[in-house]
Amino acid sequence: MEEALIRYSDVEIHQQELCVLKGVNLELHKGEFVYLIGKVGSGKTSLLKTFYGELDVTDGEAEILGYNVRSLKRKHIPQLRRKLGIVFQDFQLLTDRTVYSNLEFVLRATGWKNRQEIKDRIDEVLQLVGMSNKGYKLPNELSGGEQQRIVIARAVLNSPDIVLADELLVTWTWKPESRLLNCCVGFVPQALL
Repeated sequence: MEEALIRYSDVEIHQQELCVLKGVNLELHKGEFVYLIGKVGSGKTSLLKTFYGELDVTDGEAEILGYNVRSLKRKHIPQLRRKLGIVFQDFQLLTDRTVYSNLEFVLRATGWKNRQEIKDRIDEVLQLVGMSNKGYKLPNELSGGEQQRIVIARAVLNSPDIVLADELLVTWTWKPESRLLNCCVGFVPQALL
């Protein structure tokens, strides 16, 4: 069996003094699609935040894409995040930029320089999520579901090893849901959580 992309063993997570999760055991392998179910406030988002270095693992063993999460230095977090596609719960789109500019910003920030390659890549991911005619719009001109599609496009721009999605299905209606899930699973070569 291949090495796990994410391996958590007896992990404990705290926010300030409060223990939000204890005894977390998880392995995620290439090609797997995993989703977390739990009540509001049960720690789902906190767990995801540990995967991209936003929240510390306080106990146990935690590894993601070869990085030891417990000993990960702040200066190495950007290297880890370049291997992840993240669909944030609150979208985090730049409100003063068009959809195209939001996506271009990510590509340029991760080292893309060729203008035509940037344009082609943005066109490809916008088409993938069914938003190819929305590149000129500002985020506030889009519905919540459309904004989420743009965030998914942003998450897969750099062909990440893993896509982490927080409340991915909340703003979707049933018809496009299966199409978008299929595009996420098909576009990400490694895993989706």
